Amino acid sequence: MKTYLAKKETVQPKWHLIDATEVPLGRLAVKAANLIRGRHKPTYTPSVDTGDYVVVINANKVVLTGKKEVQNEYMFFSGFVGGESYRKVSLMRQRHPEFIIEHAVKGMLPKNRIAAKMLTKLRVFAGPTHTHEANNPQKISV
Repeated sequence: MKTYLAKKETVQPKWHLIDATEVPLGRLAVKAANLIRGRHKPTYTPSVDTGDYVVVINANKVVLTGKKEVQNEYMFFSGFVGGESYRKVSLMRQRHPEFIIEHAVKGMLPKNRIAAKMLTKLRVFAGPTHTHEANNPQKISV
């Protein structure tokens, strides 16, 4: 019996829709990362991007357990000496709620060139509407 290896040309990506309302951030990020990576498919091949597209709506309603909302910080670096800045999760939720989910999913993907391409398959929206209705995404429960 031979081992099946997927090829880039044979992959047929699908679209999935995840509603982030009242869902813990970690559970949502794991589900989204596995869908983007293609881990749910029997044709999964680590060296080929076999994943699907994921649309996440209601990013501003995602839940963080415990005191993470006020204790966790995101670090940004300008590249200059003394250019470090920190922002709390609560501030990021007000200004840029999509970043919270994008950052969590990015951390769960492998650290290589394929992951950079995989991350383009993640579309996050702060509100309940999205611009990918024409792709007819299938709703996924988390």
